Amino acid sequence: MSLLADPPLLFANGEVYGRLTSGRAPIRHTRTFGAAVLALFWGVSIPLYLNARWTRPLWPILPGRDGRDFMVNFPGLRVDTRRTGRRMHVLAAVVFATYPLWLWLGLAHGRRG
Repeated sequence: MSLLADPPLLFANGEVYGRLTSGRAPIRHTRTFGAAVLALFWGVSIPLYLNARWTRPLWPILPGRDGRDFMVNFPGLRVDTRRTGRRMHVLAAVVFATYPLWLWLGLAHGRRG
């Protein structure tokens, strides 16, 4: 999970669900699916970005120095996350806020396919 990788992964989750259900799933099932996927992504991504204590055991297996470095730089960016300022935090918050949109776009695309 990273700020660059999460949107395509969310889209893909939505698309697969949309294709598997062909748009015939009851709305409550689709909402439950969406809530579960978003809870998982936000529940891991935001704490990683904030370098939450419970995410520290994950850091050695992730590319990057810590959770924030992974979230910002994977895959392939080279932003110095030790000098985080307001702008980076606002940008991260904006990306996190778009997560439902990416999931919804994937659902819509999967239903058409």
